[in-house]
Amino acid sequence: MLLSALPGIAFSQPATTSTADIQAITALVDRYQQARVEQDATAIRALLTDDIDQLVSSGEWRHGIEGALSGMQRSSAQNPGGRTLTVETVRLVDADSAIADARYELPNSDGTPRRMWSTFVVVRDGGEWKITAIRNMQPSGYQ
Repeated sequence: MLLSALPGIAFSQPATTSTADIQAITALVDRYQQARVEQDATAIRALLTDDIDQLVSSGEWRHGIEGALSGMQRSSAQNPGGRTLTVETVRLVDADSAIADARYELPNSDGTPRRMWSTFVVVRDGGEWKITAIRNMQPSGYQ
């Protein structure tokens, strides 16, 4: 019985995150942020998987690359000010997938910062990291 549990134990260990992976994933989020600020749909498209999904703080779900790009363009048009994403943690789930958590700040119409969190699920695709899911949230009571 113990021997039958060993494979599950062995494969449930978290993958280690290399410095190179952390840097590459952080750079990916930075390029995404810059492309969003510049409203560069071509650059954004290159950073996303075709099957991306995104849940934004309003509760809107965006499915697939076209749905995500369309929603991102609407959002950038409605919130044209600079946005800041600061990656705080990166955790490798396995050799080809990781989770990156970032502080996300967007200016409100009165100039005060709207402080949120953004989680990126990224996968290695053709040897490079790409974003496959984004979750934005504004926790209640967050300062």
